[in-house]
Amino acid sequence: MKNIVILTGAGISAESGLRTFRAEDGLWEDHPVEEVATPEGFARDPGLVQRFYDERRSGVMAAQPNPAHEALGRLDREFAGELLIVTQNIDDLHERGGANRVLHMHGEALSVWCTACDTRHRWEGTLLDGPPCPSCGQVSMRPDIVWFGEMPYRMNEIFHALSRADLFVSIGTSGAVYPAAGFVQHARENGAHCLELNLEESLGSRMFHETRLGKASELVPAWVGEVLG
Repeated sequence: MKNIVILTGAGISAESGLRTFRAEDGLWEDHPVEEVATPEGFARDPGLVQRFYDERRSGVMAAQPNPAHEALGRLDREFAGELLIVTQNIDDLHERGGANRVLHMHGEALSVWCTACDTRHRWEGTLLDGPPCPSCGQVSMRPDIVWFGEMPYRMNEIFHALSRADLFVSIGTSGAVYPAAGFVQHARENGAHCLELNLEESLGSRMFHETRLGKASELVPAWVGEVLG
């Protein structure tokens, strides 16, 4: 095995106290997703959206990596082959857990995007008071988050990695949100063995060769131990 692609979702960070993206009632942190996770919602009420992501930013900084994040950090350090951790999560717990080969397909809570000059900056404070962009001085910064209706980041890079993977592992994902829900099919069609680690079976469980159920903080360290032998 020389090439591993891992997809992580909200389930891996839930044990660090970060709530999953969207509950069955369609709410994210008690807000309809249309209000806080769409370009239309931002245009309609930018103050609400900036305040919402200020809170997410604070929550991410207060959270700590759990054993699942730390195990993937160990895998990143010790696995000699190619590895790509694609995460749907906007937190930085993978990085703080020691992983470097991480791709945030839905953006990052601790990053802001200036729509005037198309630059991105690490950001830990508030956007509610309209701070100017450090690069161009315009008041045009928004959360660097991929909202519904927008294209996830670096998709060509992700599909290239999936097409070359020997092993595809999905951790803590619902299998309900595309395009990530289609990664297992793409990997499988290109010859990868597909493993799911999840609290419960996902909508796409039947596409995997193997599913292991339980807490990410228990399953992931055990699996990493197997890989590193």
